Amino acid sequence: MKILITGSNGLLGQKLVELISSKPAHHLIATAKAKSVFSHGVDFYPMDVTSSAEIENVLIATRPEVVIHTAALTQVDQCESEKEKCWLNNVTAVEYLVKACQKINAHLIHLSTDFIFDGTHGPLDENEKPNPLSYYGESKLAAEKIVQTSPIRWSIVRTVLVYGVTQDMSRSNIVLWVKKNLEDETAINVVNDQWRTPTLAEDLATGCYLAAIKKAKGIFNISGEEMMTPYDIAIATAEFFKLNKSLIRQTDSTKFTQPAKRPAKTGFIIDKAKRELGYQPHSFKEGLSILAGQLR
Repeated sequence: MKILITGSNGLLGQKLVELISSKPAHHLIATAKAKSVFSHGVDFYPMDVTSSAEIENVLIATRPEVVIHTAALTQVDQCESEKEKCWLNNVTAVEYLVKACQKINAHLIHLSTDFIFDGTHGPLDENEKPNPLSYYGESKLAAEKIVQTSPIRWSIVRTVLVYGVTQDMSRSNIVLWVKKNLEDETAINVVNDQWRTPTLAEDLATGCYLAAIKKAKGIFNISGEEMMTPYDIAIATAEFFKLNKSLIRQTDSTKFTQPAKRPAKTGFIIDKAKRELGYQPHSFKEGLSILAGQLR
C-alpha cells in the first residue's frame, strides 16, 4: 500500500515515518512544508498544505492509496490571535486535501483533537456532541465537518495531549517540559483542575497506521487510557526520572491568563478503536520508559 503523510517533520509525522518505513509491504511518501528532517531512505516531497496547487501536484504525481493528514496549526493561543492563519492551515488546507483525494480516489485519515469539546465532563466517546471553547477547537471541528460531508473515503482520528521525543523536535511537550525544568532545578506551577488521557506519540502513530491498513471508516478516539491531570503527569514524570517532586507546585487554571480557553475535562474512551482497529495503548509509565530509552 502507498501511504502519504502530511506534516512528516512533526512529532507524530516522524513516528509515522519510522513505523511505516519498517513495514516492507508499504511505500511511504513523506511530505512537509520545510526541508525534510530525514537524512536518507525516505521518499520525501516538499508540500505546503495551504497551497492547493502543491497538494494536487504531489498527490497526482505519487497517487497514494491513503493520505494521513497530521499537518496543522496546533498552538492554541496562536490560533486565537492569528485566526486567518489558523483557518488557512486547519480548515482551508483540508478542503484542498479532500479535493485532491477525490481526484485520485484516496482514503483520507484526518487528525483531530479533544479541544472540539467544552470540557464539562469526560472521558468521552466518539458520539459526544462537540462544543469548542477556542478558535483552535472551532477550526478543527470545521475541518471534521468538511471531511464527514465529503464524497471521499475517510477516517477521523481524535487524540489528546500527545507526548514523546524525536531527534528533531520543533516543539516541546508536557513530559519533556517537566523533565527539563526539574533537571534545571526550576520550580514549576502545574494545574490540577484539568483532566486528560495523555497519548504516547508511538501509540497515536500505531492507531493511525491501523486505520490506514484497514481503510477504516468513521471517527476513532486514539489516546491513552489513564485519566490524569497535568499535576499527576508532572508527579509521575518526576518519580520515574527520580527528580525533585518538591519543585512541582500544585495550582489551578484560574491562576493562568491565556488567550484561548481550555476544556477542563476531556479524555477519551477508546473501546471502539480497541474493538475495530485492534488498538492497545501503553500505560503512562510504559510510555515514560519508551521515551527514556530514546533519550539515552
